[in-house]
Formats: sequence, C-alpha cells, structure tokens
Amino acid sequence: MPVNTRHTILNRLRAAAPKPIPARPHLPPLRELSMDHAQVVEQFIAKLGAQGGVAHCVADQAGLLDKLAEILAQEHVTRAMATTDAVLAPLQLEQWGRRAGIEVVTPAAFADRTDYTRAVFDQVQAGISGADFAVAESGTLVLAHDARMARLVSVAPILHIAVVPGTRIVPVYETAVLALFTPDRRPSQVTLITGPSMTADIQATPFKGMHGPQKLVVLIAG
Repeated sequence: MPVNTRHTILNRLRAAAPKPIPARPHLPPLRELSMDHAQVVEQFIAKLGAQGGVAHCVADQAGLLDKLAEILAQEHVTRAMATTDAVLAPLQLEQWGRRAGIEVVTPAAFADRTDYTRAVFDQVQAGISGADFAVAESGTLVLAHDARMARLVSVAPILHIAVVPGTRIVPVYETAVLALFTPDRRPSQVTLITGPSMTADIQATPFKGMHGPQKLVVLIAG
C-alpha cells in the first residue's frame, strides 16, 4: 500500500466520530445454576455421553479400583501411565497395579524426556489422570497441569481414564475458573476435555479419534 494512501486511511479513522458501545443484552441465568448437586452430576453425565464419553459413579475407593480394573480388562490394557496428582496419589496405583496384574508407571519413572515421550505415545495403552473439576453445562473435564499432572498422560494414549471427585462437579465454567485461578495459584497450563479427541479439519466434517484419546472414561468418586 502506498504511504500516502495509508496515511489517508489512518487520518480518516482518527477523525471519525466515536460511536457509543452498545449495551450488552440481558441474558437469563444459566439453567445449571438453579440445579441441586444431584442434578448437576446427572447433567454432566448426560453431556459427556452426548460427546462420546462414558461416566461411571463409584461409591468409595474400593469400588473405584474395582471399576478401574474392570475397564482396563475390557480394553485389554496391560500397561498404563498415571499421573500423581492430588486425586490419584491416595490410590497408590503403582502398587495396586502390581497386585492386579497391570503395570502402572508414572512420568517420574523416566529420567530421560525422550524415553518418557516414547512410553506415553507408544508403549502404554491407557493414560489415567485425576481431574480438578468437571463442568455440567458441557460435560467438560478441567485439568490444571503441574509436575504431578503431566499433560501428555491425558492427551497421548488412545484411552484416557479420568477420576473426578463428585464434589468437584460444578454447574458452569466460571465456577471452575474462579476456583483454579486465585492469588495463591495460577496454573501455567489448563486443559479442557470434552469427550474423545475430535477434529473437523477434513472438509469441515467432525471426526472423533483422529488424534489423541479415542475413548474417554470418567470415574466419579463418592
């Protein structure tokens, strides 16, 4: 663009009278905000299912581990990688796996980044992680990443199993965001997961399982 033309356009823009910003239209409160907790959980399960995910409710830790063993057996998983976040750490999945006949490894077992990447992409059949929150309005998991919540565990294996406490299922995104980002905590990475991996890059046609997990299973604890 010639310099004179550019200056002419910019001068016209500067000289133009400012227009008032239209008022934001009034929006009714989201329906999820009026639900009781049981309805919020039910809504999350329904929305997750609509996106191709599966949810199971378990009453306690013993029931959770039994359901986890059942899922891994159904999917013929013999080796899985698990995070060591606050939700999963009490389960001691490495020791549990030895008793259950399933090898469970964690990212901390790999001193070399290349070995870890190769394992999480090619050598395990499932990734197991906790979840910081689950959002009922869309069936979305919210994972805040740090040293104990390695991101690749939830996005690289073809099967992702997430454990979320029932008390962490919230009605809307804002509830999760306000709880995650506080003066004392500002995660550098947050992943939002709504169902198995999906892309619409090919002729704008949605396709699930193109990359990342082809299956998502959520265990709702307690």
